[in-house]
Amino acid sequence: MRSNRAKVRAVSVAATLPMLAGALALGIPAAHAADHPLRDLLAGTRPAWATAEADKGATSDGARVAARVYLAGKDAAGLAAYAKAVSDPDSASYGKYLTAKQAQARFGAAKAQVAAVKSWLTAAGLKVTGVTRHYVSVTGDVTAAEKAFGTQLHNFAKGSKTYRAPASAASVPQGLADAVLTVTGLDNAPHMATHDDQLPPPDTVFRNAGPFSSYYGSKTASTLPSAYGKKIPYAVKGYTGKQLRAAYGAGERTGKGVRVAITDAYASPTIAYDAGTYAKRNGDAAWKTGQLHQSLPATYTNTEDCGASGWYGEETLDVEAVHAVAPAADVTYVGAASCTDGDLLDALGKVVDNHLADIVSNSWGEVEAVQTPDLAAAYDQVFQLGAVEGIGFYFSSGDDGDEVASSGTKQVDSPANSAWVTAVGGTSLAVGKNDTYLWETGWGTDKAVLSADGKSWTDFPGAFTSGAGGGTSRTVAEPDYQQGVVPDALAKANSANGNRVVPDIAAIADPNTGFLVGQTQSSPDGKKQAYSEYRIGGTSLAAPTIAAVQALAQEARGKAIGFANPAIYAKYGSKVYHDVTDNPTGKGLAVARVDFVNGYDATGGLATSVRSLGKDSSLSAVKGYDDVTGVGTPASGYVESYRRR
Repeated sequence: MRSNRAKVRAVSVAATLPMLAGALALGIPAAHAADHPLRDLLAGTRPAWATAEADKGATSDGARVAARVYLAGKDAAGLAAYAKAVSDPDSASYGKYLTAKQAQARFGAAKAQVAAVKSWLTAAGLKVTGVTRHYVSVTGDVTAAEKAFGTQLHNFAKGSKTYRAPASAASVPQGLADAVLTVTGLDNAPHMATHDDQLPPPDTVFRNAGPFSSYYGSKTASTLPSAYGKKIPYAVKGYTGKQLRAAYGAGERTGKGVRVAITDAYASPTIAYDAGTYAKRNGDAAWKTGQLHQSLPATYTNTEDCGASGWYGEETLDVEAVHAVAPAADVTYVGAASCTDGDLLDALGKVVDNHLADIVSNSWGEVEAVQTPDLAAAYDQVFQLGAVEGIGFYFSSGDDGDEVASSGTKQVDSPANSAWVTAVGGTSLAVGKNDTYLWETGWGTDKAVLSADGKSWTDFPGAFTSGAGGGTSRTVAEPDYQQGVVPDALAKANSANGNRVVPDIAAIADPNTGFLVGQTQSSPDGKKQAYSEYRIGGTSLAAPTIAAVQALAQEARGKAIGFANPAIYAKYGSKVYHDVTDNPTGKGLAVARVDFVNGYDATGGLATSVRSLGKDSSLSAVKGYDDVTGVGTPASGYVESYRRR
């Protein structure tokens, strides 16, 4: 199994974050301080790791700084309030969306605000390098940055490295407090040094070894040891669109007339060929001329540090999964210039500013502790602007369960933790003969290898390998739509006041019951490139699957669904969801896998293992809402439940 969910590289890192506001929160408001009588502090701009104990002294005055001053707009509180009202099925304003032009006129920064921000920054000695609807970017030396933002920049030890950061929270002149949302870039951790305008070739080819099941249980591993008291099936070769559409109740809907956007970093140079070839080989409707679009930056950066070629598979999976489930939907891929927060925010902003789609699938993220409050505020502003335009954002919840194994700390992922996005969890899916939905478990995998004598599984059921991300946020308050649905044991796990719990909804993610994808890849020696197919999973699969199901639902509704969480939770407990649990059959569940040791052929040998299902770290899929699958997965009737009556 390869790494299935792309990681965003944060511009700054924090070990702990202050509480962010909940469903009506825009971000971090400026805080007044007695020692800055003519300035307003920007909370969250000093990272938690910039402590007195770690302080290594002042940064050189001549060192260069590149920062972004995010604009609060004319009516930040009004934006949050309208975003909530327009998304609430019980509100008189439900569905009364604004155009991108109307949203900008009502909530965007006024020309006078932008001019005042620019004047302040240039007066301090900084050079304005760009102005967008969302921010003013500047460069300059440390002396100018310290003058502009009313703080001292010092060097701080962080682990074995040293990074620059503000020694105290940044601030803005008091008259600009209503114009400035936050500033990013004053700290430079982690360092993103590599710049390259050329994208690398695709990764080395990856293939799955057989035997396979064509549907769940079609081929039994009769010569291998039993597990849970019975012979187990081989893993599926990879489900295709027909099987997923049947499992999630697509019916006759195709997503006709609906626009779906996908954001990732970089861009696969062979996506059009790969998507067309995959559809033809696997029974999906052929792509129509003009149905697949790409919106790409002029240049790319940080290709080595971000592992640019690894993102090609993300784009390929997302595009092919959306088309497989919603074959008539219009698909626009929006590639970011790199995997940094700033560039990914630019990609999201492009979707909103130009209203490129009503549904946006995002298969990337990072642990919550990495996302600082300044970045959280910038993300939430984009999500709220999308909500008032009728745009819904869907984010994968992560592939490392409670994140303890990967980070050492139990936590959720961001931006999936935002109260303004739909966080998509993951399942193991069993689709039987004739495309019959059998069951799902919460995605969580334990792995044990075949013993040397081939008669048993070593240390069965083995160690945890991967699972759907979920749990309780430490930084985001409980949104209104989760109240009364999410159990207090989850919502109040980190605070008596309640916090956001992830995910909201779920779909197929387990790579052992995964999706077949087709991609052009490099030969092991790097001399040739050719199209090949392999099975893949992760919540990188769940997010585009749910985005595609939402496209079907939007077709049924005949109007944009927008930010869907209030509607998703309003349907909780009804028959439109599969209520997923970890033990749907009452017995332990597992599949057998045979893999190429080198990842592409048998020359390096084969590895045989058993993969137990429904074993997600400390998280559990239980009856009702849970932090692995949320309210459940779409069942027959979900799509049509959005029809306006």
